[in-house]
Amino acid sequence: MTALRQRAEDYLMMRRALGFKLTTWGIRLMSFVSYLETRGATVITTDAALAWATATPRASSDQVYWARRMDVARIFARHLKTLDPATEIPPADILARRYRRITPYLYSPGQIAALLQAAARLAPPLRAATWQTVLGLLAVSGLRVSEACRLDRGDVDLGDGVLTVRDSKFGKSRDVPLHHSATAALRGYDRLRDQLSPAPVVPAFFVSTRGTRLDSASMPADFAGLLPAAGITPVPGRRRQRIHDLRHSFTVTTLLEWYRAGADVQARLPLLSTYLGHVDPKSTYWYLTGSPELLELAAARLEHAFGGSS
Repeated sequence: MTALRQRAEDYLMMRRALGFKLTTWGIRLMSFVSYLETRGATVITTDAALAWATATPRASSDQVYWARRMDVARIFARHLKTLDPATEIPPADILARRYRRITPYLYSPGQIAALLQAAARLAPPLRAATWQTVLGLLAVSGLRVSEACRLDRGDVDLGDGVLTVRDSKFGKSRDVPLHHSATAALRGYDRLRDQLSPAPVVPAFFVSTRGTRLDSASMPADFAGLLPAAGITPVPGRRRQRIHDLRHSFTVTTLLEWYRAGADVQARLPLLSTYLGHVDPKSTYWYLTGSPELLELAAARLEHAFGGSS
């Protein structure tokens, strides 16, 4: 093992001990180390970091993506500088950072119904039931895919209709109340799962046909296979629809319903942030730009608040 690799692994271990998950970040750091090793480099230089950041596996030309990769090299170099003074720390402005969030795809109620129908046609029956129930839950709760996959039986209170989401994206846990119809669907799946998989190997609420926990990392690719079966085709010039867009659709639909009902959206946004597990309401505010109708309603509300005159 090279000194660089040992120091990278020690650094990741230290950060994880402090509570950082570093899942994608850690993979990128070790990719950077491997890049340096294959070129015989024993010290980090700005040129090497720039070459790695822009030499992406899929030849991406996205400068924002390059900048994120450079962040990995820069942060590690900053740490390494204290151990090896020869380390170069790449300048913060070496790559342009014009951050923009890609506009999410918003599924219509008809498309969500079509997705559930497509999932129901999967085989064998346990796979069909699991996918149908997971997709339905994501659509009506806004859970992250990883959160749904991590649910254990003890986290699903079918009596009170509450999910306990533990150790979420930012290390926080939260309770997620459900509509009674969603609870009924989960109760039905609970019975069917026990019939079709009476001896699962894990305590997970949602299980695979092997009785194991669903792999959240493989869910997006499997979901992509359901899109054609549901009649959902790519939008020209847009990124392919994703399973994560169910979360976006839930959030935008909730905001639309509040605006249409005349609710005080400003006061309710922190509640929605908590429900979604956002670290702060700013992440939820972004959804106001996710739908032209939302923008129109928000603008109309603002105009009314100021008396409709400039």
